This record gives sequence, C-alpha cells and structure tokens, in this order.
Amino acid sequence: MSREIAERATEHGRLAIDTEFVSERRYQALLCLAQVAVPDSREEQGVRTDVLDPLDGLDPAPLAATLADPDIEVVMHSGRQDVAILRRSWETEIRNVFDTQVAAGFLGFGNQESYESLVRKVLSVRLQGSEGFTRWDRRPLSEQQIEYARDDARLLLALGDELERRLDERGRLAWAREECRALEQATDERDPERIYLRLPRLARLDVTQRAVARELVEWREHMARGMDRPAGFVLPDQALVEIARRLPRRLEDLEQIRALPPQTLHRRGERVLRAVETGREREPPPPPPETPRRDARDAPLIALAQALVRHRSQESGVAVELIATQSELASLVGVRRRGEEGGERRVTQGWRRELVGGELLELLAGRRSLVVRDGRLQDSES
Repeated sequence: MSREIAERATEHGRLAIDTEFVSERRYQALLCLAQVAVPDSREEQGVRTDVLDPLDGLDPAPLAATLADPDIEVVMHSGRQDVAILRRSWETEIRNVFDTQVAAGFLGFGNQESYESLVRKVLSVRLQGSEGFTRWDRRPLSEQQIEYARDDARLLLALGDELERRLDERGRLAWAREECRALEQATDERDPERIYLRLPRLARLDVTQRAVARELVEWREHMARGMDRPAGFVLPDQALVEIARRLPRRLEDLEQIRALPPQTLHRRGERVLRAVETGREREPPPPPPETPRRDARDAPLIALAQALVRHRSQESGVAVELIATQSELASLVGVRRRGEEGGERRVTQGWRRELVGGELLELLAGRRSLVVRDGRLQDSES
C-alpha cells in the first residue's frame, strides 16, 4: 500500500499526511498511525485517503522517499511535531512542506488555528468525532478511531488548495512557503549539550559540579532511552542539579536529596554515585553563557518597535506572532542601540524584512517616525 500511495503522489506531485502518536511516559514519541491523502480521480471527491499502521509491519521506505522528494508538495497542519517524528522514525528528510496552520497566519486567521476550525471556516465543513486523546498504541483500533484518524487527512489537500489560492491572490504565497521551509529541520532528537545548558541554577555550580552535572545528564539520557521512559522519570532536573551540587559519595548521602525518585535511589543509586565519580574526573564544560541584561533605556524603543509591528500586522492581516516576538524585538533594539556588529535578526530577514523589518531598522536609526493622525497610528519617513 505504501508503494502504491507513493506512486500516486509522484504522479500528481502532492500528498497530505498527518500522524497519530503517543508521547506520554516515553523517552520519545512513538509513531502509531500515518494518515495519507493523495489525488485520485477514481475516488469520491477525487482524493484517496489511507490510514497506515507503523506498528503492524508497514514498510515505510517508498513513502519516506516520496516525503524527501523536493518536487512533491507535502501538505500538513501544525506539522512541526509530525515532521520531527517522521524524520526520526522513518529515517527520512521531508521537503517542500506546506503547513496549513502556518499559511493561515498570513491570511488573517489566528497563528494557532486548529485544523477543525480552519476546515469549518475555509471549506464550510464540520468534522465529526473526537478521539484525539485515545491510546493510539493499543491494538486493535476501533472503526471510530480509524475514521477519526482518516478525517485528519481527508480534507487536507482541499484545505491546502484553497489557502494557496487565497495566498496567491494576495501576493503572499512565497512568504508562506518561505516560513514553511523552516519546518523541514524540525527534530525531536535529544541533545545532551542543550539539555545540560537548560538545567536550573546551572550558573551557581562551580567547575567540578558542572562537570558532574554534564556527566549525570549523559547517564540519565542513556538510562531513559534504554527504559523508554521520560528523562525526568529517571532523574528530575532539580534532583540532578542537587546531586551535582552536593557531590555525594555514599547512598546515605543520596537519601538526603529531595525529589530523587525512590526507584532511582534503590535500583540505580550505585550507578548514580559512579556517574558522580566519573564526572569529578572529566574535563569541566565552559561556564554557561550569561543571559544578556536588558537596559532600562531600551524599553521605549522596544515599545515603539512593538507598535510598528502590530500596526503592520493589523494592516496586512499577518499574525503578529509570526512576525516577531517581544524578546526578538528587545534583542534587535539592544544590539542596534549599542551599535554592535551582527545586528541582523529573524525580523529583519526574508519576508519579514519586506513586511516590516526594513522599516524597523529605519525607525531604530532615527530615519522613520510614528505619529497619530485622526486617532490612528501612522508611520512616516523623517
């Protein structure tokens, strides 16, 4: 079935895909179903929709190759997690993504518009049923569950068509495609270095304690992966940092640490202590980067930048969350006011620069001003 779907997708240059997965109580999400829709004139409404079961001997290779083909458009909705899971589970890249949730943000819809809501507002169709919180890893699945899953992909191609048509009419299709390209790199692989840098109170640890914390992160990831359990089930962050701070040598020392799971203390306590000793001897990681302090003098400029971004968002109908976050604007203001090199930010690149980023740079350079006329915010060149 996977090969037949791949051939039809290649023939028409398009497919839609959605997934069902289970992430609770697991180290990484388990792919449980893949719902795929492809154009097919022989089927009702010209679309064939199949529900594929990766837990039942599915060979994903033909479909995985199709997803990696840049000449085939892959239509998804809120696809970041789907892309990450498929890349890992099927060992493939996913190219030419068109995400209907992302696209909707360029057309005056909310930045987090649900699939059900978009289908209702754009296609005037109401989806039935609700099995979103079912245990997708249990077999057999009921017919109701399968039909719910099928519905998640059945209208994706039609929804993508209509959104693309509207975007093309407004000259924003290229913007949406540019934004969707970032999804191709989505991943759920766990990087021990990033996990280490996100530990709480890391900056309070000395060099030896940081080395132990890094070792404990690696040990925890190894254990959690082998057990297929969340890392926090093995050792919560708070307990990990406290172990690194205290540098225990005996089980009695571990018993004094709050938030340490009993199963870790009693079943793996000796291994925790060995990880502590190994960490004492390893090369300590560099100190964590300091969080940039925001200068109070930046606040008025940040407010002006936010006003301009919101003005352009309301004027264009592009969701403000797509354009720039407050932290991104604060970062841009900080580097520009201080005249630092490398002041480019996401908001000053690509479609964002075209919409408002160029004006932001002019505003911060004093070459553009914001005024109120007839009770409305306007901008003008200085």
